[in-house]
Amino acid sequence: MKIRIIVLFTLLSIYCKSQNFNGFALYNAQGSNTTYLIDENQNIAHTWNLNTECNYTVLLKKNGNLVRGTKRNGNILGGAADAGRVQEIAPDGSIVWDYEYSTADYLSHHDITLIGDNVLLTAWEVKSVNELNNAGYDNATSEKWPTHFIELEPDGNGSANIVWEWHIWDHLCQDLDPNKPNYVSNISDHPELIDINMIQGGGPGGGPGGGGGDWFHVNGVDYNEELDQIAFSSRFASEIYIIDHSTTSAEAAGHTGGNSGMGGDILYRWGNPSNYGMSGPQVIPSAVHDVRWITNDGRPNGGYLQIFNNRGGGNNQSTVDGIETPLDPSTGYTYLRTIGQPFAPISYTTRYVCQFSANGQSASDRMSNGNIFVNASGGQGGAGVMYEVDSLGNLIWGPYAADSQKGFRYECDYPGIIALEPYMNTSGTSCFNQTSISENNLIDFKVIPNPSNGFFEITVSSKFEIKLITIHDVLGKQVNFNYYNKNRSLQLNLSKVQKGTYFVKMSDIYGNLKSERILIF
Repeated sequence: MKIRIIVLFTLLSIYCKSQNFNGFALYNAQGSNTTYLIDENQNIAHTWNLNTECNYTVLLKKNGNLVRGTKRNGNILGGAADAGRVQEIAPDGSIVWDYEYSTADYLSHHDITLIGDNVLLTAWEVKSVNELNNAGYDNATSEKWPTHFIELEPDGNGSANIVWEWHIWDHLCQDLDPNKPNYVSNISDHPELIDINMIQGGGPGGGPGGGGGDWFHVNGVDYNEELDQIAFSSRFASEIYIIDHSTTSAEAAGHTGGNSGMGGDILYRWGNPSNYGMSGPQVIPSAVHDVRWITNDGRPNGGYLQIFNNRGGGNNQSTVDGIETPLDPSTGYTYLRTIGQPFAPISYTTRYVCQFSANGQSASDRMSNGNIFVNASGGQGGAGVMYEVDSLGNLIWGPYAADSQKGFRYECDYPGIIALEPYMNTSGTSCFNQTSISENNLIDFKVIPNPSNGFFEITVSSKFEIKLITIHDVLGKQVNFNYYNKNRSLQLNLSKVQKGTYFVKMSDIYGNLKSERILIF
């Protein structure tokens, strides 16, 4: 019987700075009920065929389940990328949990992001003409729907509970009437607050808007686990923002608390200094989408914010811009700003001029080898393709006609990809290649759970006597670990090693060998 070692050629190629596309892309075509996972050769590896239309974004959890916002039938409110519902779906298409967020007073829309196992929703909430005018809005004549976020924790019974929330409404200011709430004498002294009058009509960013109440048109949200912070983008403000997630919901409604000490106030903003009374270039000239942090794991520009600047290059030319945020090293959670000056940098830190552009929606990401992945949306006359370029801007994958609002790449070592492997068509991908190294009998053992946070159990068949067990990383370097025997079960503790892919190699007294790939996240 053959002995097989699973070799991740993709990971090896990444560490050797290969310029080849490896892994998978996840997308849902605009207006479609079906989500697709395709491999590097554009073969369909997996599909989720569902009964409702995706409203904007699909994400892959580390357990291999899909999370997506979807259109709820019968929404009272309505506008661009309106949703009203979010679901987690297992690989077989069954619904793990389903949550509706839709009434006459609020509605989820546009983007979602993962916070561990939880899901953060972007939503509108209705404010009446009286509420607006009483808060210092300059002569409101119709209701408006400011943005808020809610964090959902699955309840284990097919639904979810709200465990955290943040509202723009709690962080407004105005300089028109000292007898009304939120009054400040000078807007420029308070960049931590949003001027209630900074967006009139469609705003400097323009765009479709949809329902007349869509005030900020927040269209992108991302979470940084290391900082415990949230970034979001506003099309109508032509600006991006960072807020503190380490607060309680009560602290998020105020101005103190959390790691930053600033409660739910704006920690950092960039793209349009005139929004807070500062002079400086409007670096986001129009629409912006999909703000996100570049993973800070040694890849190029790790830790930067990255945006899809829809018309960053002028006219209809899109760019992917990187921003090196001025994180204050003395606090680790706040951002430096020179008094009297807008937040740095004065312009983008890095820029890629897109080969395929889009006036709206869209997404981008920076891969572990420095490549840039782009989803140029098909909406509003956009290209409607996904593609990837290397560090020199050479097209190395695509263009693939996805026609999706947002699409993303998942590399071979992502836990959700490994968890999905048993459900995939893997014939077209190099992620799971196997190479034979011997003709001896296999040792019979199982490693569970896999992926894991570092604690594994290896169960060995009673007919084999184990002589040696070693663990190596993808480059073959042996790592230290702790284990102890419990009957025919080995308890492994690798919680102190770096996250990533490793190989458990085991030999018995007869010289038989076996290697199993494990993933620590």
